[in-house]
Amino acid sequence: MSQAEQVEAAVRVFLDDAGLEWELGGRPGELVVTLPGDKKLRTVCSLVVTEQSLSVSAFVVRNPDENHEAVYRYLLRRNLRLPGLAYAVDKTGDVYVTGRVPLAGVDAAYLDQILGVLLDAADGAFNELLALGFLESMKKEWAWRVSRGESTRNLQAFAHLLEPSGGQPDGEQPNGGEASGEGPDGERPDDAETGGSVPTAGSTGRSGSAAS
Repeated sequence: MSQAEQVEAAVRVFLDDAGLEWELGGRPGELVVTLPGDKKLRTVCSLVVTEQSLSVSAFVVRNPDENHEAVYRYLLRRNLRLPGLAYAVDKTGDVYVTGRVPLAGVDAAYLDQILGVLLDAADGAFNELLALGFLESMKKEWAWRVSRGESTRNLQAFAHLLEPSGGQPDGEQPNGGEASGEGPDGERPDDAETGGSVPTAGSTGRSGSAAS
């Protein structure tokens, strides 16, 4: 058995022992793991074992609608506190968190640490990224829901920003509670006017797989 095969087998044992949901991915040596979230319902990450290394990646949030400079500044600051991982953007502007380690460094302790760091990077920063990069879309959705008497439950973490007297995010806020729930049926203002739905915690924030 090669070193890569040994590491992949060890990763499978770790995921099973930890009780995490996982499945085989579309690439050789890829395991797709679903981590339960707090601000997001879930974070889906990709673990890919190659002959030399283990790569880890997870989708964080789609390309912001606005305020890109502040979003990127916030991500770069958080990069300083991410051991073994870093935020990155793909060619479409979507935000990921990613890292790579030599196979010799992969063991149960490393996997436990890196998945914890990855979950915090994707889930812990989610509300702040929404407030920085999607505030105008959320304001439109809030106003639309209020005008129709629809529930605003999945936007409650941002109520202090979305109500008419709300302020502007400063890059480190809000630290509010979990946003949850699904949007109403039918066309929404953010769909019609910005070309996409607000990636609140009622979804993973992206259509399709969150791993890449």
